[in-house]
This record gives sequence, C-alpha cells and structure tokens, in this order.
Amino acid sequence: MISSQNVLRHELIGLDVLVSGATNPLQRGISGHIIDETKNLLIIETPSGVKRIPKMHSRFRLHLPGSEFVEIDGSVMVLAPEKRINLHEKKRIK
Repeated sequence: MISSQNVLRHELIGLDVLVSGATNPLQRGISGHIIDETKNLLIIETPSGVKRIPKMHSRFRLHLPGSEFVEIDGSVMVLAPEKRINLHEKKRIK
C-alpha cells in the first residue's frame, strides 16, 4: 500500500496533486490528476487543460489514498519513473 514512507517506490500516475511551490509563480497552485510522468516532468490534467510541470525546482503535495497528504521536493523525483522505482528497490534489498 502506498504511504508517505514509500511514495517514491510507487506509481504516481492517477494521484491528485497540487503544485505547492515552483520557481515559476504561474505554476504555483496548479492542481489536478497526474496523467503521465517523464524524467523531468509531471504532466497534470487540470480543469483548464493539461499542464507540464518540471520536477526540478518544484514542490508537490500528493493526495494519497486514505486521505493522507505528502509533500515532496521534485528534485528527488528527477529520474525516469521506472529507474526511480528500481533504484529505491535495490537500496531496500541491500
């Protein structure tokens, strides 16, 4: 089950998100559903359209199942999703 302790080892697509901080002031406050993720971007579907938010220099507030929220610095997510998940998995095994 996804929790604040293991959120980086899970798929983020489908989670609700709020951009709580960003170097671009126009990106702060954007909220919606994560519909895709690349190495450097979170792609968020909002009521006003699809937004591409760079992970680096941004902070994201994720709404996890069970009404739990977690705040994540985007710089720790700057990896391809499959590599991020595998990297943390390897660290856990050692």
